[in-house]
Amino acid sequence: MPLSKDKVVVTCALTGVLAKRDQCPYLPYSPVEIAEEARRAYEAGAAVVHIHGREPDSGEQTWSADIYGQIKEEVRKRSPIIVNFSTGGFNMGVESEEEKKERLAYVWKTKPEMAALNMGSMNYAKYSEKRKGFVFDFVFPNPFSDILLATEAMREGGVKPELECFDLGHVHNAQPLLQMGALKGPQQYSFILGVLGGVAPTAENLLAMARQVGPEDTWEVIGISRVQWKLVAAALVLGGNIRVGLEDNFYLDPAGKEMAKGNGPLVEKAVRLARDIGREPMSPDEARAALGIGKAW
Repeated sequence: MPLSKDKVVVTCALTGVLAKRDQCPYLPYSPVEIAEEARRAYEAGAAVVHIHGREPDSGEQTWSADIYGQIKEEVRKRSPIIVNFSTGGFNMGVESEEEKKERLAYVWKTKPEMAALNMGSMNYAKYSEKRKGFVFDFVFPNPFSDILLATEAMREGGVKPELECFDLGHVHNAQPLLQMGALKGPQQYSFILGVLGGVAPTAENLLAMARQVGPEDTWEVIGISRVQWKLVAAALVLGGNIRVGLEDNFYLDPAGKEMAKGNGPLVEKAVRLARDIGREPMSPDEARAALGIGKAW
């Protein structure tokens, strides 16, 4: 289904893996905490939640199918929201194909309705103007061979891929995969702007990326850090879908002075912005139809 001019899919990214509670005390770690945040996001108007599994005590990233299964079960107890699991970084720190497949097993075992598929390699960094140095700096590797491993896990679980694109070239990377049959259209693209190493976070760049997708495809914007709200506004005007949440941005204001006390307030603000320009947030069932969930393969 093409983009809707009067409706919008609101996604909430509940908890990433890079940030910890010393930076934001409202980040959820455990399956129950994540599910409670998913419920609050749903009640505020989100149709989709994007989730990274974390160890309940330390908050470290996990690939445990048991933990991901617990997350899905706890979310389902509380709301009908669409569950989207991350696969980001499954290939980092391991070498063999078997190790990578073992990490990806949670995707086909737990069968979330959607899962993120990173579409290209890049430098991935955060720079501090105050320190005049990098907060973190690494290479985020996503060669086609690893992308294909992830699509295989998604196909096995009947999971809809969400194509995460940090640069214009990442959007084009879908074409050979479609020709190979590793992906099947229509696609859901996520344009991630604001990571150093990827595309600069401007409305002009967002428009350029949006122009690359087919008329039957859908797209959303993911604005990283305080530039998020400008990009959310731009996407709403352009007819795209939007994502907010503590994984991407802690703050309710562009100046970064008012930290959101959970994911709910971030979704509430996004919904207000959408309604102010005449776009109503979709329900989970409306979003399932709009995103082609259940028709991925």
